[in-house]
Amino acid sequence: MAGGGYRDYFKVLELERGADADAVKKAFRRLARQYHPDVNPGDASAEARFKEISEAYEVLSDPEKRQRYEQFGQYWNQAGAAPGAGFDVDFGRYGNFDDFINDLLGRFGGPAGFGMGGFPGAGSTPSPNLDASANLKVSFAEAFRGCERSLQVNQEKVQVRIPAGVRTGSRLRLKGKGNLQPSSGRRGDLYLNIQLDNHPVWELEGDLMRADLPLSPEEAILGGELIVPTPDGEALITVPAGINSGRSLRLKGKGWPLRQGRGDLLLTIQVQIPSELNPEEKRIYEQLRQLRQSLKLNPRDQLVANGVL
Repeated sequence: MAGGGYRDYFKVLELERGADADAVKKAFRRLARQYHPDVNPGDASAEARFKEISEAYEVLSDPEKRQRYEQFGQYWNQAGAAPGAGFDVDFGRYGNFDDFINDLLGRFGGPAGFGMGGFPGAGSTPSPNLDASANLKVSFAEAFRGCERSLQVNQEKVQVRIPAGVRTGSRLRLKGKGNLQPSSGRRGDLYLNIQLDNHPVWELEGDLMRADLPLSPEEAILGGELIVPTPDGEALITVPAGINSGRSLRLKGKGWPLRQGRGDLLLTIQVQIPSELNPEEKRIYEQLRQLRQSLKLNPRDQLVANGVL
């Protein structure tokens, strides 16, 4: 965004008026990363927004320009040259995004390397943050058992060991695999943000693994021993007679890998009513209904007794 009109540079940087220099710098870094042309290739509106953000930072990071801007408001351009006039960026001359950001911070009111570190009593240039981050999706099975992944990082093939028990939000650090500062040869670290794919059966809830356990009506009524699948393979469980849907059975130590040991596995009962019956099944259920009616067993007795106001 170039040219002479009035712009609310605080709004451009999504700041309240009176924000201090540190807040201005943080806002610029955040928004510049979001709208940088390298992150939005071919997006003209993102590039225009990026230049607008850079122009706002140029003014608000310079104490003299900021004072004039705050003093004269919409007429501040008449009190001095417009800082955005002719503003341009040659993105191709930077090795990576952090090189660009640190150069821009130096030019627009941040600590400049040239002419400062070589004189007694002068300030020194802070080391740029060369760390980088990336998202890494892993399957439920990979996260449960742990695995190795081969990644391409800055044209380098890297083997990554993913430990068992990672979950969405976990971060893995690859030391010395971040951005490169060409002038010094320094490399930052690369942080991998783990994103766990959903699984059709298992669900992770904190340290608990959960799943539904379908039962037939006779299994729920009579109970007994059942063989059920777990992430480790099959397990033998005991189902109490007369169990209803919504009840849960806890299998201790059969859940998600933790730093020490394993979490629990919770199986929630879901009684499955058959939608179709063969003639023999239908005959048996009909006999059961007649028997319960003859015994005057009504599952709605409580509703009848307490439902009348």
